[in-house]
Amino acid sequence: MSETRKSLFTEDAQTKARNRAERRFKGYGVAAIAAGLFFLLALLTTIVSNGTRAFTQTFLTVDIALEQTVIDEAEASFVKTSKYKAIVGAAMEAALEKAAIPTDMDQAALLKILSESAGSNLREFVLANENAIGETVSFNFLTSSRVDGYMKGRVVRADLERDKNLDAAHLDLVDQMIDAGLVERKFNWDFILGADASESRPEQAGIGVSMLGSFFMMLVVIGLSLPLGVAASIYLEEFAPKNRLVDLIEVNIANLAAVPSIVFGILGLAVFIQFAHLPQSAPLVGGLVLTLMTLPTVIISTRASLKSVPPSIRDAALGIGASKIQTVFHQVLPLAMPGILTGAIIGVAQALGETAPLLLIGMVGYIATNPPDGIVSGFMDPNSAMPAQIYEWAKRADPAYYERAWGGILILLAFLLVVNLAAIILRRRFERRW
Repeated sequence: MSETRKSLFTEDAQTKARNRAERRFKGYGVAAIAAGLFFLLALLTTIVSNGTRAFTQTFLTVDIALEQTVIDEAEASFVKTSKYKAIVGAAMEAALEKAAIPTDMDQAALLKILSESAGSNLREFVLANENAIGETVSFNFLTSSRVDGYMKGRVVRADLERDKNLDAAHLDLVDQMIDAGLVERKFNWDFILGADASESRPEQAGIGVSMLGSFFMMLVVIGLSLPLGVAASIYLEEFAPKNRLVDLIEVNIANLAAVPSIVFGILGLAVFIQFAHLPQSAPLVGGLVLTLMTLPTVIISTRASLKSVPPSIRDAALGIGASKIQTVFHQVLPLAMPGILTGAIIGVAQALGETAPLLLIGMVGYIATNPPDGIVSGFMDPNSAMPAQIYEWAKRADPAYYERAWGGILILLAFLLVVNLAAIILRRRFERRW
């Protein structure tokens, strides 16, 4: 009987099936990556397209003659802001007359085009620049959120049928003012540097004060979670005896990393506010709560980095006479530093975007209207945070606040990008050193 000989260069049925399975698996992987990139691109496109509009705002430019007698009369009045609004209204009427724009609206109807903050903004300027009294000054006043929405395509004439503030006649007048150069859409620095506003003035709201609140909270988180987490990890990994108590501690740390963040908010409310009587809505309290949430992540990642250092490094250091502490701090810790930094940045980035713990300590319900006066007040005075501010804007009724929520997400992503970039730079530096 003759045996059938198989060539090594000829694929048999089993080899063909195996190759087909490998190609299918590669196809699944490529499809998964393509799907992930598609959804990421869709998310970024949505955020950018909706958020960039928050960085521009519609302004009305008018010239106002700051006469001493008129200013004195306004300051002597019981309702000072209303008097200053009347000054702005008279300036609007003069600007329309100068631009040859006819209108039968009275002053009260004209002022509906502007933000409610116009009168207070004029008064603040006069009080801060008394030497400008007697001169004619050009002012850029914020328009109302409806006019701004009309400029951005968010509001159409049909939307104003049931609106008590504006009607189609106002938009017709706005069109003429645009042609005359009185109304213009500009970049709005106050959105980045300003403070939050009441629900009736969405056009004036900014995220700057909340950015400071997040900054002070992150100082607390980095200043506490990094040294405490690294110290605990070094002890547990290098010095702690291997017994049941240490095993119990390790299991509890792993369990704490999976605890919902709102539980840490309840703990912070009970311990830091109700027991320790720290000020509610303060960045210090928020930072302490986020530190409790971040510590398990830092400890777990640091221990993993310490374990990745080869045992031969420890044995060599001990063999030439180094003590245990010298071995850890001069040999093991520098080699594990890139991984430690990565874990710390992951924990800080997670804390930067958390909202749930801040709900329990009042940072969502508080409207931050003024920046802190100094470093101490930055930690101790009530404030908000960027994720809490975004949450607050997203649940308000006016669509202008929803637009600002998208813009706040863009700024929050920029913060996270800066934090991760700093981590990459530090990691590269330590990797080049060792």
